[in-house]
Amino acid sequence: MGVVRRAVLLAVILAPAGLGVLGSARTGSAQNANKPGQAGKSGDVERGRYLAEEVARCYECHTPRDAQGDLRRDEWLQGAPIWIQPVQPNPNWAERAPALAGLPSYTDAQAERILERGTGPDGETLRAPMHTYHLTPEDARAIIAYLRSLARASGGQVEE
Repeated sequence: MGVVRRAVLLAVILAPAGLGVLGSARTGSAQNANKPGQAGKSGDVERGRYLAEEVARCYECHTPRDAQGDLRRDEWLQGAPIWIQPVQPNPNWAERAPALAGLPSYTDAQAERILERGTGPDGETLRAPMHTYHLTPEDARAIIAYLRSLARASGGQVEE
C-alpha cells in the first residue's frame, strides 16, 4: 500500500473518532446524556457502549480481523495486531492493541487515567496509534462499566 494511500486511510479512520469524542464529551449531546432516570449500572453500561462503539470506535483497533479484513465479532474487543502503519517511522508505534473486553490489564483507576488524562496507566505517554482522550469522569466511568460488562478472553477462551 502506498504512503499516500496509507496516510489517507489513517486520516479517514482516526479523525472522526477523535472529533466525535471531543464533541460529544464537551457538548453533552442528548444522545449520550445520562438522564436522572437512567442512573445506575445498566444506564452506564449502555451509555459506555455508545461512547466506545459509536463515538470512539474502539473496535477498529482492539478487535481482530479475519483474512478479508472484516471484524471478528466472536472476538469483540479482545485485542488485535495493529493493522495500520504510520506514514513516517515512529519508534513509539504499538504493534498490538490490548484487550479491552473485561479490562483484564487495567484497574479502574488506570483506565480512568487513560480516558480522562490521555496518559498511559502509569502516567506514561500512550503509544500511537492510540488516541489521546480527555473525557469527563462520567464518560470515562460509563466506558469502563461497558468494558467490564464484556466477557474477557483467557488463553484463547472467553471467560463469562
